[in-house]
Amino acid sequence: MAAADTTADRVTPDELRQFVERAEQLAAERREKAEQEKELFAEAKARGYDVTAIRKIIALRKRRPDDIAEEEAVLELYKQALGMN
Repeated sequence: MAAADTTADRVTPDELRQFVERAEQLAAERREKAEQEKELFAEAKARGYDVTAIRKIIALRKRRPDDIAEEEAVLELYKQALGMN
């Protein structure tokens, strides 16, 4: 019970409110960014771009080239084994 008493002694309403408000602000910013991203991809699609391909390119750009090459090599090996070439 001593740990709970210690925590309760450190909690101040103003500081707690600040944490809550910061968390709420970050959540609002995330929603805004998600909406902006949705609009961006809608615009790209309207202009004739393949959004799925764009998303894959973005994912690839986040990865290391060596990891990509290894994955592609394994995929090619499996495709060959299944006669898909």
